Amino acid sequence: MTLRSAGIHHITAFVGDVQRNVDFYAGILGLRLVKKTINFDAPEVYHLYFGNESGAPGTIITFFPWSMGRKGRIGGGQVGVTTYAVPTGSLDFWEQRLAAYQISVTKVSRISESYLSFADYDGLRIELVEREEGPLSSWSFGGVPVEHAIKGFGGAVLYSTEPAKTADTLSRTLGMEVIAEGDGYLRFRAAGELGNIIDLKAEPVPHGSGGTGTVHHIAWRASDDAEQLAWSRLVQSHGYQPTPVQDRQYFNAIYFREEGGILFEIATDPPGFARDEEPDALGEKLMLPTWYEPHRAAIEANLQPFDIREIGVKSK
Repeated sequence: MTLRSAGIHHITAFVGDVQRNVDFYAGILGLRLVKKTINFDAPEVYHLYFGNESGAPGTIITFFPWSMGRKGRIGGGQVGVTTYAVPTGSLDFWEQRLAAYQISVTKVSRISESYLSFADYDGLRIELVEREEGPLSSWSFGGVPVEHAIKGFGGAVLYSTEPAKTADTLSRTLGMEVIAEGDGYLRFRAAGELGNIIDLKAEPVPHGSGGTGTVHHIAWRASDDAEQLAWSRLVQSHGYQPTPVQDRQYFNAIYFREEGGILFEIATDPPGFARDEEPDALGEKLMLPTWYEPHRAAIEANLQPFDIREIGVKSK
């Protein structure tokens, strides 16, 4: 069985205030909250998932919001920048929209592509790029029309403390193809249509520190449980020690840390977010795994309420 990664399944990050997080990703970026649950390892913390209309693999960004969390520092051993793909001809719309919300935007170029670069309220670095490939999103919220809506991930920029070793893992272990080099980056392509362009900073980056405003891990796609087990065997044959399979309710996961310090996950596409909610009601209720249901009242009492709301433009 020849394995080649289809690209990003999801990206998970630490943030601060939950309402500000929801306001940014739903209210401003127009993503759909597809699941409201908890960190299974720390039930006092939400785990929020945002994506397209269904939360399809390749569109999902997830957050652990904790207002008491320490501030992190973006650096080596992390995803440095999360890249979102928007339809061709949409960057002007997004530049005007972000400016209306007084979000500072920089235009940057990398390997013959133009990006809008900015940060969210916690300092996570984000960029938008126009891409032809990948299905359009049908989700519209907060004044973002479907013709300009974020499709999902364009990819990510990886910061490694050992870029040569990270490059080897991306190509030799995950089966990505090197397609370009320039501007201080090495570009890889995975097999899928979304989350398929990975740029690796060519020079070593000093270690970052985890905390609010940093990415915790990046997850790569496995089509099903059988493929995930094949990935686990392959990863192990390349000298890594992947974790046992973890049940994350909406996907199964294994984890390993590559030699440049970045935490990699391999997550299954199924069962998806509609396993415990109807597709038209995703993200409306706090969903708990069965082992936490007896503690629902205490868990809900400990979580800060928030609203999915449209965000008015501030007057200058």
